[in-house]
Amino acid sequence: MVRIFDVFEEHRSLLFAVAYRMLGTVADSEDVVQDAWLKWSAVDRPEVAEPKAYLIRIASNLALDRLRSAQVRRESYVGPWLPEPLLTSPDVAEDAEMAESVSMAMLVVLETLTPLERAVFVLHEVFGFPFGEIAQTLDRSETSVRQLGHRAREHVQARRPRFETGREQRREATDRFIAAALGGDLNQLMAALAPEVTLWTDGGGKVRAALRTISGADKVARWLVAVSDQAHAGVEPRDMRFRRTDLNGLPGIVIDGPAGPITTITTDIDDLGRVIAIHMVANPDKLRPLAEGRELHL
Repeated sequence: MVRIFDVFEEHRSLLFAVAYRMLGTVADSEDVVQDAWLKWSAVDRPEVAEPKAYLIRIASNLALDRLRSAQVRRESYVGPWLPEPLLTSPDVAEDAEMAESVSMAMLVVLETLTPLERAVFVLHEVFGFPFGEIAQTLDRSETSVRQLGHRAREHVQARRPRFETGREQRREATDRFIAAALGGDLNQLMAALAPEVTLWTDGGGKVRAALRTISGADKVARWLVAVSDQAHAGVEPRDMRFRRTDLNGLPGIVIDGPAGPITTITTDIDDLGRVIAIHMVANPDKLRPLAEGRELHL
C-alpha cells in the first residue's frame, strides 16, 4: 500500500495541474485528484506499464466529465465567469510557457473551447503528450484528436495574441495601473491602458461587480475611477491593503481586507507596456483557496 501511495504522490501535483487547466476551479480539480486516487488504489497495477500515463488518463477523463456539467452551470452564472485565482510557486513563474498556460487570460480563452478541444489542447500544447497517446486517453481516433488539436490551437491563437513582455515590464505596468486607479486620476489611468483594453469583473452575484465585460479605455477608466473610493465587500478603502504576488504565473495584486482577500487583480500587457486586459475576481467563494495559501506547482 505504501508503494501505491508513493507512486500516486509522485504525480499528484501534475494531476492537479492538468485538472486545473481543464476546469479553472480548485475544488473541482482537487475532487478530480481524489477520485483519481480512488480509481488508482483499486486498479490491478501489475497490468499498468506506465503509471504516469495511466494516472493522466484517469484524471483527464474525470476532469472532462466535470467540465461538461460545469459548462451548463456556468451558463446561469451571474456576470462574467472567471477562473479561481491561484498563487503560483517560483517553478511556474520562472517557466514562461508554463506561466502563460495557466494565466488568467489563457484560462479565459480555454473557456471558449469545447470540452474535448480543451482536453486535447491542455494535454498536447501544455504537457506535450503525443496525439496517439491522447487518443488512447480520450478513447478517440488519432485522426479526430489531431483535428480537435488543430481547431483548438487555431482558436486559441486567434483569441490570445502573444505579447513579448518580460516579467519586470509586466510588474512595472501593473504597478502604474494600480497607482493610477487608486489615485482616481482619469488621465493617468487612460495613459496606463491600451485603447482596446477589456475589463472582466467576477463577483458571482455576491459582491458588487460589473455584470458584463467593459471594453475601451475610456469606459474602463471611468468605471474604475467611479469605484475607487467606494467600500467593497463591506470593507472601506482606508482598510484595504494591496500586495504584489504571483497569481496564475504572472505578477498580480491581492486586495486584502481585515478578514482576508477580497479581490485579486491580474493584467495582460501589450508590447508598449500598456494594460490590455484586466481580470478582477471578487467572488468570495473563489478566494478561499487564496486565503488558505493554496499554491500551484509544475
